[in-house]
Amino acid sequence: MKQAILAAEDERFYQHGGVDYLSVARAALANLASGTQQGAGTITMQVARNFFLTREKTVTRKLREVLLAWKIEANLSKDEILELYVNQIFLGQRAYGFAAASQIYYGKPLRDVTVAEAAMLAGLPKAPSTFNPVTNPRRAKTRQLYVLRRMHELRFISDEAFKEAQSAPLVVRQGVRDTLPTHGESVAEMARQVVFDAYGDEAYTRGIIVWTTVRKADQEAAYAAVRRGVLEYDRRHGYRGPEAYVNLPAEPAEQDQVLDKLFAETPDSDNLAVAVVQDASTSEVKAIVASGDALVLKGDALKFVARNLTDKTPAAQRIRRGAVIRLSKDDKGSWMISQLPQAEAAFLAISPLDGAILALTGGFEYERNKFNHVTQAMRQPGSSFKPFIYSAAL
Repeated sequence: MKQAILAAEDERFYQHGGVDYLSVARAALANLASGTQQGAGTITMQVARNFFLTREKTVTRKLREVLLAWKIEANLSKDEILELYVNQIFLGQRAYGFAAASQIYYGKPLRDVTVAEAAMLAGLPKAPSTFNPVTNPRRAKTRQLYVLRRMHELRFISDEAFKEAQSAPLVVRQGVRDTLPTHGESVAEMARQVVFDAYGDEAYTRGIIVWTTVRKADQEAAYAAVRRGVLEYDRRHGYRGPEAYVNLPAEPAEQDQVLDKLFAETPDSDNLAVAVVQDASTSEVKAIVASGDALVLKGDALKFVARNLTDKTPAAQRIRRGAVIRLSKDDKGSWMISQLPQAEAAFLAISPLDGAILALTGGFEYERNKFNHVTQAMRQPGSSFKPFIYSAAL
């Protein structure tokens, strides 16, 4: 497992001092030659980012990341740094750390994983959602094969082990596909705040269990209602254009690099999938999604964006090659072009008998905007409060 991580993330981890100048130079040359962006972050820099920094893409943040990496290298041994990384990194499916991921994906302790399984796990840190074997098996397999090639090139595994691992099927633990979490992020954060106010930093080490009055069925209904209502409202106000544009190289290998980077940085928003347009006309749009599937959209799938497919549309709003768009499924299960809404909403259900909160959704998507519109949005209710007053009086 350790060798797979080093092969995938930082082969010179035990040689550099926190910043791998050789990798930086190699990435810079590749960026100049191909026009695509390649990262050169070390495991130490990832530890610095995961523990102390945000993921914003600014020069200031990158400089802080480098300075913190040097500081970490000066105070901890290489094995201690790797231990922090191995135990804390997020690997999808609610798994933090490789030991947890091994149990969740394979139902076995880390010491029992095969070479193929170790390579799959080692491929997750780059983009846990894009390379998740549960939701994106095709891209997970592609990433696993890359890690295996790197392990073989570095002579971590023999020719026989390499061939055997390459041909091993991508299998995950029975039942892991059915353990999709209920969207109660706002509720969980409220619970965390209550416990932290009571116990301080000990809240994270005492193994405290919190029981809430929120019910799974009600919470799922509330989440679905907010998503559906906001999307319908947003759709009535028209299409605003693609989220962004990327330069898609003609070379397939270079194109895959660009797509991997984009899907890693721009995850799906539940039922709103990220897609990149490969070709577009007024009658047909070809796009690729994170799973690697190529979709052809035509007819009703393009009605919402018809005006953005013509040459009369400004370039910054036109759907063309390289456009980053969102796709959703209609009632019949067919893909259609959609968009992330700008509007927000919240949902709160309270029992009139005892005041128990049965469902609470603080916004359209917690990861995009952690502001809780139920507890933090101090706004005048206006005339919408009259029914409560009048019904009470009546």
